Amino acid sequence: MTGYRQILAVPGMAPLLGISLLARAAITADVMALTMYVVLGLDMSYAAAGGVAAALTTGLALGGPLLGRMIDRRGLRVVVPVTVVVQVVFWLSVPILPYGTLLGAAFVAGLLMVPAQPVTRQAIAAMTTAEQRRPAFALESVQGELSYIMGPPIVILCAAQWSPEMVAWGVGAAIVVGGAGIALLNPPLRTKDEAGAGTVVRPRRREWLGPGMIAMLMMAFGTTMLLSGTDLAIVATLKEAGQVSWAAVVVATYGAASVVGGLVYGVLSRPVPTWLLLGLLGLATIPAGLAHDWPWLCVAVALSGLLVAPTLSTVADAVMRLAPAGVRGEATGLQSSALSAGFALGTPIVGVAIDASVPGGGFAAAGLAGLAAALAGYLLSRGSRARTRPSPGELGLPGGRDIDPHPTCPPRMRETGTRPRG
Repeated sequence: MTGYRQILAVPGMAPLLGISLLARAAITADVMALTMYVVLGLDMSYAAAGGVAAALTTGLALGGPLLGRMIDRRGLRVVVPVTVVVQVVFWLSVPILPYGTLLGAAFVAGLLMVPAQPVTRQAIAAMTTAEQRRPAFALESVQGELSYIMGPPIVILCAAQWSPEMVAWGVGAAIVVGGAGIALLNPPLRTKDEAGAGTVVRPRRREWLGPGMIAMLMMAFGTTMLLSGTDLAIVATLKEAGQVSWAAVVVATYGAASVVGGLVYGVLSRPVPTWLLLGLLGLATIPAGLAHDWPWLCVAVALSGLLVAPTLSTVADAVMRLAPAGVRGEATGLQSSALSAGFALGTPIVGVAIDASVPGGGFAAAGLAGLAAALAGYLLSRGSRARTRPSPGELGLPGGRDIDPHPTCPPRMRETGTRPRG
């Protein structure tokens, strides 16, 4: 754990991770808060609640690259306060908006959501050395898992005690406080060398959004598609067994195993390729369909859960290494969009598989989705070998240092000087 102590000792890192966790936990819980409000506060159907959730999620997916591009051009101190103001207006007005207006407002709120996750990733890349980045991104992925473990359950517990309007206000307040905290901290988004070089050149999109980057985005999409599908398969399996009340325990076990896996992966001496981690996660997910009651399901998801945070952390690390300094905001925004799209599509696709077969088939569908994304990512990465890696100057980086775009590339790729990750 010495490596993690060194990461947290980096000036500004501990406060950033703390305030980012608050914001991310609230953002993770916003869909649940709106669902509870529509169902309990407006006394409408779950389908209506799903419409609001879909509007918010669509906004999130589309807003990631937009906000990232704005941060690249205008800076964090300009963009984040704007998103904070939008969130203040939206969450204060939720209880007075009719349903039709709420749909449009939720889309705008998602489009201009506080970019806590992308900013945290950019700051980690700027504040750490090359040797520190893997454990730092492991901590970031653990932070993400903790936000999923904490956010929605807290909203559900609070909804049982207070009105859904108060819960919505509480979630909005946490998002606003987190966004304001990030703006006040104003963490660096570029390394000292990059910042000292003056204006960073913004390369054309075709120069950096190549096969390697597309491979990472595809694997980000496949990972969250697997995760959301697994959550649905857990509920479906336990419902058939008459043990649906234990679903929270199984999901918590899944998240806890991911936290452990992320912490262990961060201190390993050698990294593992992203496609391999995702492929192993897909393979480990499929056998969970053989479990028919909650104790065995806990064991099954714990084994696969160990690979979740490591997979997410390698994706984040790779995107940061592949993105030139002038477009890191847009690149992390695209990554967030890929993650959101995977979460949004995983549930309905796996739901179709469950309806067409048995609840255990949901785990097979989720695992196969992960395997397909891993295979596609591997093939795209191999296909990019023929492209020559650009010099740091072409990427808008200062000096003539030779930066390996991804430490998990096979040694043969690095030795030949090719650019396997786009």
